[in-house]
Amino acid sequence: MIKLTLNGKDHEFDAPGEMPLLWALRDVALLTGTKYGCGMALCGACTVHVDGQPTRSCVTPLASVAGKKITTIEAVAEQPAGKAVQEAWRKLDVVQCGYCQSGQVMSATALLASNKSPSDADIDGAMSGNICRCATYVRIRAAIHEAAKSLA
Repeated sequence: MIKLTLNGKDHEFDAPGEMPLLWALRDVALLTGTKYGCGMALCGACTVHVDGQPTRSCVTPLASVAGKKITTIEAVAEQPAGKAVQEAWRKLDVVQCGYCQSGQVMSATALLASNKSPSDADIDGAMSGNICRCATYVRIRAAIHEAAKSLA
């Protein structure tokens, strides 16, 4: 049994320790908001928070997060930065196809949790590795600035 805190609740996984966290979340915990993109930590679709840090769950072994706090897109709105980011995403109509957006929101939330007034360079750095095939990068950056304003 691998024990961790998942979205604020104690959780036990009866799964192999080498199982990627992504599959434990999707297939065992049935939390399907975290997406599979590339399987190599290159696209960011699978981003979750591990102890508040954005982490690519597709390459993170379940055993490596034992005892840690995991937050997924399903619970990110319970954090002030997460709620602000999701509201800004809706207000500025960021989403096109939407597939990458849970990872985008998780990375943006982690940025704003640690930096309430990010510059464009800060945003670019925090969001690098989160790929959007629809190329909504301008709207993503605008939404992060909008969320930052609401947190100020």
